Amino acid sequence: MEFRPCIDIHNGKVKQIVGGSLRDAGNLARENFVSEQDAAFFARLYRNAGIRGGHIILLNPVGSEYYEQTKEQALLALKTFPGGMQIGGGITAENAQEFLEAGASHVIVTSYVFRDGHIFYDRLKELVKAVGKDRLVLDLSCKKTELGYRIVTDRWQKVTEEQVDEALLERLSAYCDEFLVHAVDVEGKANGIETELAGLLGAWGKLPVTYAGGVHSYEDLKILKELGNNRLNVTVGSALDLFGGKLEWKKVLELCNMDKS
Repeated sequence: MEFRPCIDIHNGKVKQIVGGSLRDAGNLARENFVSEQDAAFFARLYRNAGIRGGHIILLNPVGSEYYEQTKEQALLALKTFPGGMQIGGGITAENAQEFLEAGASHVIVTSYVFRDGHIFYDRLKELVKAVGKDRLVLDLSCKKTELGYRIVTDRWQKVTEEQVDEALLERLSAYCDEFLVHAVDVEGKANGIETELAGLLGAWGKLPVTYAGGVHSYEDLKILKELGNNRLNVTVGSALDLFGGKLEWKKVLELCNMDKS
């Protein structure tokens, strides 16, 4: 299991927010933490610690008055740790190459591919053609419904008809290098993980998968390691001491690296 750190940027600031609270109208979100440091500070920290594969997420849409400020921070982080972090938020086949050239190892995509409730395979193929399968991460962030875990798009505001299960992972694995999965119902609440979702992701295990959402204790990390068969990677946000939480990032890194297979 690897620790995959994050840099979430909203309105030009590095933040931790409650996932389901994000609203494009008014650029609003319920905030857990707003950093006084810029994105480069966190990228430098991860670089110096040798932690690769983390993700930078732009939480403002392209049309937002804050988008350029948010993008500027993201590019600053990429410049600070070239080749060390992935980037997502408003990525399309048209702009993906710009972020790769700026230093991203991979681009992370959701809303461009999952539209009107379904997967648009033509767009997925356009992305693969534009950047290559080996530099594409698909974000399968999801909410639990009566019909199972459904993918959510547009900064987690729209629920699709696509269900996260082994069949979907198998189908989409032909187009990407990794998956990133935020458990949106618990994201930003630091109040416990979605064990059912973690177990589902850990059971598949054919590509790297990073789970994010709800980690609030060292015990959660041990549970994730067991559920994920020590191959499910993890992001810790609001509970991390870097973002005002109680979990020491160095200890989190140590626990994730312990008995790594």
